[in-house]
Amino acid sequence: MTVNVFGAGLAGCEAAYQLAKRGAYVKLYDMKPNKKTPAHSSDKLAELVCSNSLKAKRVSSAAGLLKEEMRMLDSLLVNCADKCAVPAGGALAVDREEFSSLVTESLLNSENIEFISEEVVEIPENEISIIATGPLTSDSLSQFISSKLGEHLSFYDAAAPIVSADSIDMEHAFFESRYQKGDGDDYLNCPMNKEEYEHFHTELVNAERAPVHDFDVRDPKVYEGCMPIEILAQRGLDTIRFGPMKPVGLKDPKTGHRPWAVLQLRKETKTGEMYNLVGFQTNLKFDEQKRVFGLIPALKNAEFFRYGVMHRNTFINSPKLLDADFSLRTNKNILFAGQITGVEGYMESAASGLLAGINAYRILNGKETIVLPSETMIGSLSKYISDEDVENFQPMGANFGVLPPLENRPRDKALRGEMYANRSIDCLNEFIKTNDI
Repeated sequence: MTVNVFGAGLAGCEAAYQLAKRGAYVKLYDMKPNKKTPAHSSDKLAELVCSNSLKAKRVSSAAGLLKEEMRMLDSLLVNCADKCAVPAGGALAVDREEFSSLVTESLLNSENIEFISEEVVEIPENEISIIATGPLTSDSLSQFISSKLGEHLSFYDAAAPIVSADSIDMEHAFFESRYQKGDGDDYLNCPMNKEEYEHFHTELVNAERAPVHDFDVRDPKVYEGCMPIEILAQRGLDTIRFGPMKPVGLKDPKTGHRPWAVLQLRKETKTGEMYNLVGFQTNLKFDEQKRVFGLIPALKNAEFFRYGVMHRNTFINSPKLLDADFSLRTNKNILFAGQITGVEGYMESAASGLLAGINAYRILNGKETIVLPSETMIGSLSKYISDEDVENFQPMGANFGVLPPLENRPRDKALRGEMYANRSIDCLNEFIKTNDI
């Protein structure tokens, strides 16, 4: 009654929890703490390597609906996130250290989970196993998987810097949530006037970038949702001013007017001693990050707790390889979960781990695996990554576009979101009642 789970990121941790709570014995493998990837720094499980935001809270949003579905299915990760939330307007953001601690304690205190700190280099074909090694799967295991399954697809991902709260110049910053959402002070805003912004833009696009192995920086293959700010800025003078630096919904109390551009900072911890540069994923060299981002008046003396980094993301060609239950078509004993499957995002990864964990338990007990209704966000994402008709497969996060169309679709966007959410929740409630999960 043992299942192997390879990888203790968000997907692997969620899968291990779902298995253990049902009575299966889990061997949870991870390289940490003995060995870490370039993007990891903590010894704890479920480390958040990029933003500390888990996206929108509102259930009538795609990201919020995904988390609500996970709550209905008793997600460990969402439960931990709710316990250590930090102010972030309409988003669910977490104290990343507390979040990882809660997940780690929950799993390592389980009598049904054995944690093994070991680099796995191959997968046993005759044992029920979940591969959740994430976008930074080690070279050895990546080569093994590639030899068994065929060509890997990959792109590059980037993380934003984190700065010390004490080093932010509050003479050039103000607290306010866009459109007064949240508590009104969930974000610290760093405004810029037209001259400051245009000088910053010029220096940003000309700044020196860090080298990335096997990566042509002139033609980067980067997921749009994590596009480095310097690459985004190359698309035009106003691109980032209408993107991560958009000033709409904000008013600078010093001028009484909307700024020309704004960098928003979000708390990394509940106590607020660290702030994340929202939307500022980057691959600039560390000294260049300090120089260029220091051109933003509020950050002229900023102390960086963590500089932004870029790293490789690896994922399999899931539509050709996986069924919607996350198992291999050629070997039902092997399941995949997390970003290696092509789901994109923290909670999307955890949701795939949740479903893979449930299905691994069912396989262990000789039961048919389940696929959630296509009206649910989790069900639609699992069907997307297993759809053989999908061409040019790319990572996909939660969005209403993957759901079946609504009947009598309203023009009002907010009402559409509510209708999608209500339909999903009703379908999932019915599914839970009529299925042994």
